[in-house]
Amino acid sequence: MTKTLLVGPFNRVEGDLEIRLEVAEGRVAAAYANSPMFRGFERMMLGKGPEDALTITPRICGICSISQSAAAALALADLAGAEMAPEGARVAALLHGVENLLDHLTHFYLFFMPDFARAGYAGRGWHDRVQARFLAGQGSGTRAAVAARAELFHIVGLLGGKWPHTLAIQPGGVTRAPSARDKARIGAWLAGFRRFLEREVFGAALEAFDALSDVAGLERWGAGDAGLFLEVAADTGLTDLGRGPGRYMSFGAYPVPEGRLFRRGLWQGGTVGPVDEGAIVEDLSHAWMLGAAAHPSAGETRPDAAMREEAYSWCKAPRLGGETVEVGALARQIVDGHPLAVALAGEGGVRARVAGRLLEIARTQIVLEGLLAGIAPEKAFMTEVALPRDGSGVGLVEAARGSLGHWLSVEGGRISSYQIVAPTTWNFSPRDGGGVPGPVEAALVGAEVREGEDTPLAVQHVVRSFDPCMVCTVH
Repeated sequence: MTKTLLVGPFNRVEGDLEIRLEVAEGRVAAAYANSPMFRGFERMMLGKGPEDALTITPRICGICSISQSAAAALALADLAGAEMAPEGARVAALLHGVENLLDHLTHFYLFFMPDFARAGYAGRGWHDRVQARFLAGQGSGTRAAVAARAELFHIVGLLGGKWPHTLAIQPGGVTRAPSARDKARIGAWLAGFRRFLEREVFGAALEAFDALSDVAGLERWGAGDAGLFLEVAADTGLTDLGRGPGRYMSFGAYPVPEGRLFRRGLWQGGTVGPVDEGAIVEDLSHAWMLGAAAHPSAGETRPDAAMREEAYSWCKAPRLGGETVEVGALARQIVDGHPLAVALAGEGGVRARVAGRLLEIARTQIVLEGLLAGIAPEKAFMTEVALPRDGSGVGLVEAARGSLGHWLSVEGGRISSYQIVAPTTWNFSPRDGGGVPGPVEAALVGAEVREGEDTPLAVQHVVRSFDPCMVCTVH
């Protein structure tokens, strides 16, 4: 006998999320992810001056506003056929990296691990320790993470003026040229954050975690809160829960003059190939949107006010070459070729995603330290960029949750089209015209639904492992 269970809204998720589950014999047989709140930022952009994208699009989200800002700035630079000043690109990457790093920290301590402090896990050998570290508002680990997060955000205050919604990143570079004294202050903040990571998160040097090369080594890691997570994961079956499509995409993170610091590519079948950006199509068959499937550069956002019955979400269904892909920290590290991430690719479930995020925390801290060392205060941080009255541009970046793209067209000095495909649009898409479920819909199949559960714990673990940001999903 099959029953239907409507789950949502999910607490601790940015924005609204509702998932309809078909449950048979205590397991999820099918899932349908609904982004129930339409916001319409793409429509807001029409008729605006192209520079307005730098002010408006970061307000899509208060968590990843620098990601939106960076994508908009790169799209405008592409429109103009220009590039950021080299030092400006390094500072932009530093700003973006700080936001992504702290996004991962917030996810681990405030969004994901508190679920294991619930009464449903009472009696497990690790439960008391998890409560002591992660209980909402009280855990010692949570309090330490919030304090460390606030300290590192001083970098964004210094270089960006404020967070969220800074205007520091521009098509030609950044608005603040850091002095030698600024570099010293930033270095001190980064050093303090490294101490926190090594003391609380990993219980050892970051380089030791970065040096892990296989799953066996990961499973032997017992130090810090990372070790506690791995103990919980082994005891609760997170290794086999929530497997994704097995195709991982990254647009490449942190563009600097030497290239992108985490590389761009599509991983499938054990190899990394190029990402054909031209093969992206947004399917509308199960979205409350009007129009035809199209590449974002030719797409439009026309909401279906009638909300036709065959659709069930305001989220479009992006596909790459007709197939689903998973994006996020694990995908980035797999595409970048880190041996531990590649080893986790075949596993592809909840444990792999969270371990990939922990790995990226360690690696991003190291990257930020290198970026800072390479900044030359005596050089220019901005070049003048003249935007044409007609043309098009694209900005592709990596937000914490995965691949983010902005596509714009300008006619007569005004925006005629602006389309955004966010990470959660990729991961939480509805079914496409072929009936193929989106990544999270497919990953939920097989999740346990215990008798009496109205918001199944296993379902929450799968959903949170993707770290959804629903306000970005439908902009």
